[in-house]
Amino acid sequence: MGKLDGKVAIVTGSGRGIGAEIARKLAADGAAVVVNDLDERPAMETVGAIKAVGGEAIACTGSVTEDGFAERFVQTAVDSFGGLDIIVNNAGYTWDAVIQKMTDEQWDAILDVHLKAPFRILRAVQPVISGYVKQAKENGQLVPCRKIVNISSIAGLGGNAGQVNYAAAKAGVTGLTKALAKEWGRYNVTVNTVAFGLIKTRLTEATADTDSTIHVQGKEVKVGVNPGLLAAMEQMIPLGRSGTPAEAAGAVYLLCIPESDYVSAQTLICGGGFML
Repeated sequence: MGKLDGKVAIVTGSGRGIGAEIARKLAADGAAVVVNDLDERPAMETVGAIKAVGGEAIACTGSVTEDGFAERFVQTAVDSFGGLDIIVNNAGYTWDAVIQKMTDEQWDAILDVHLKAPFRILRAVQPVISGYVKQAKENGQLVPCRKIVNISSIAGLGGNAGQVNYAAAKAGVTGLTKALAKEWGRYNVTVNTVAFGLIKTRLTEATADTDSTIHVQGKEVKVGVNPGLLAAMEQMIPLGRSGTPAEAAGAVYLLCIPESDYVSAQTLICGGGFML
């Protein structure tokens, strides 16, 4: 028996990296998971990995910033698994520049994926959850505790040079979390944030290649960290190293299990003891 048996989870950006680890972690403890990625291949790889060990999963591909995506994502969970209990807003990327060199496109893109997309998804979730709560009360049943975990960053808590767009978006996630915790407490929904520190992903891997990029909806975005800078950053972390995607997923998991049913409106920092 898993702690999440019978639960249904949706996780954005779960085809790769931290998101994939979150999806696998929730599924391993019994949750049925709707996996999302921009591209079908990584989404299906995560679905396949979950099914290979006896879990339940289905893919819902597409950009979280697209009009209509939020409603389609939520409805996929309801139609496929008959409910919705856990929402993890994880999708995102960085597109850095100092403020005088940052374009409106960079600002808008990062605010859209990190803040507007979670807002839209949670807005689409509201009628579903309120409907479940109303039905449970009418039937004289207990209302189960549902969970929302929004992913932030220590950049949203302390700022980070070259990331005014990302830091602003992640700071906004904290405000979104605290406000929604007050709105949805009446539904027995906990709303929390996990703020990641330096986690090993394709966005933060050591690379001396100044041309290392990823492609996001037709945009070419520079990624990677200079090896010397990465080593210096790791020396500032009390635990002395970067975190792994599995460790990042573990922090999210803590806020999804029954032991955290009375924890809400909080920010859990997963950063090895480091604070900006």
